[in-house]
Amino acid sequence: MPEALIETGWRAERFDELQQKLVPLWQSIQTMTMDEQTIVVVPSMTLDDPGWPSSVLQAYEERFLFLLLLLRQPRARLVYVTSTAVNPSVIDYYLDLLPGVIPSHARRRLFLVSPLDGSGRPLSEKLLERPRLLARIRELILDPDRAHLVPFNTTELERDLALALGIPMYGADPKFFHYGTKTGCRRLFAELGVRHPLGEEGLSGIGEVAAALARLRAGRPSAASAIVKLNEGVSGEGNASVDLRGLPEPGSAGEAAALEERVRAMAFESDGVRFDSYVEDLAERGGIVEERIAGDEVRSPSVQMRVTPLGALEVLSTHDQLLGGPSGQSYLGCRFPADPAYAAAITREAVKVGDRLAEEGVIGRFAVDFVAVRSGGGWDPYAIELNLRKGGTTHPFLTLQFLTDGRYDSETGVFTAPSGREKHFVASDHVESPAYRQLTPDDLFDIAVRHGLHFDQSRQTGVVFHMMSALGEHGRTGLTAVAESPAEAEALYQQVVSVLDEECRS
Repeated sequence: MPEALIETGWRAERFDELQQKLVPLWQSIQTMTMDEQTIVVVPSMTLDDPGWPSSVLQAYEERFLFLLLLLRQPRARLVYVTSTAVNPSVIDYYLDLLPGVIPSHARRRLFLVSPLDGSGRPLSEKLLERPRLLARIRELILDPDRAHLVPFNTTELERDLALALGIPMYGADPKFFHYGTKTGCRRLFAELGVRHPLGEEGLSGIGEVAAALARLRAGRPSAASAIVKLNEGVSGEGNASVDLRGLPEPGSAGEAAALEERVRAMAFESDGVRFDSYVEDLAERGGIVEERIAGDEVRSPSVQMRVTPLGALEVLSTHDQLLGGPSGQSYLGCRFPADPAYAAAITREAVKVGDRLAEEGVIGRFAVDFVAVRSGGGWDPYAIELNLRKGGTTHPFLTLQFLTDGRYDSETGVFTAPSGREKHFVASDHVESPAYRQLTPDDLFDIAVRHGLHFDQSRQTGVVFHMMSALGEHGRTGLTAVAESPAEAEALYQQVVSVLDEECRS
């Protein structure tokens, strides 16, 4: 047997053994015991190179600093790893948000680790090539049987990192990676009878894309636009739009040539993408074509779920995604919870997917994204993606949950705090302006306090910032605005933007 296959088999077997440790660990967490545990957070953006500057990658790694709120557990130790060092003021900001905990007590149980490597490579890769740094992290883990790794997404790099540290990973085994690709999820939707847009998957060349578009037009002559998606695109990266208006009739002699011309003129969602490089990526990774759903009103909700190490499926939340970019396919933020007009409908469809993943043995968080279209009186949902990882809706929702101890009821679509009051939020990763480059995180905190915007534990409303390390270079930060109604949350969000604009002008 080839040596590479033996090595792969050993890694898979050893990883399965490690994952079994999650079962007793999860049982103790569920029973609310005060047993000591260590959480190692490695928010590596292990994706194909998105071309982001190192400061933006660092900001995304810091996006999950809300996990510092886990230090509310008095015997929890948290190791948080980032590519470069985090501003101490930002750490103090999160620790001061902790309800019912002395910040200095929590700080003694927090360990910040960094390879001090600002390159654009995945953080997990940076750690794996530094055995001394891995040894330092292992020293911080007092009991490997009472520890686990929390990654952002789960590729073979994160699996190998778990093996190197000797602790299990709370996330999907990379052997399930195919379900999270655009091709894999379309096939899963079809198998489960989950409604999804007309299209084709498993494409690897421009000729195949043009032929798939011809078949799409034959089945839906009225389609005005289609989307080409690379299998592993994230947040709209890897998407391109093809205009189908004004083409020859489906099946006519001139259609094939006209479609090929339209494909070569497709509009890419990401800046800087060129046709030739996109063709190479398509050949390497594969992709899909699907109809762009249209109607009187179109929204982009999602359902977040998890499968626990005990095999139980839990519906965590629903969101309405806020999209932007050249053709409105790039993730910018979200509103929570999703509109009750369709929240129950998308949850029912998402649960079909969740049940299947639980049967397969997937654990961890994942989300199903939908397009909901209103034509006439009702809403029709179409499943479009399965994100087998944490996503852009994870950090604002868990921030709300950790700060309020509230609960989302998937049947009513309502999140309620222990006080009995509803909680809603508007969150964004893209609060940005060139003028904001003059601000530091400390300036941001000062502005929030002076204007009464800072999150208030007594009322459990206010604003929590994130991604602050992108301020100085890009004038960009993120925020979650929490209030007691959708209108109040939207107003609070807009107030923060207005205050920042005014402060920078003055």
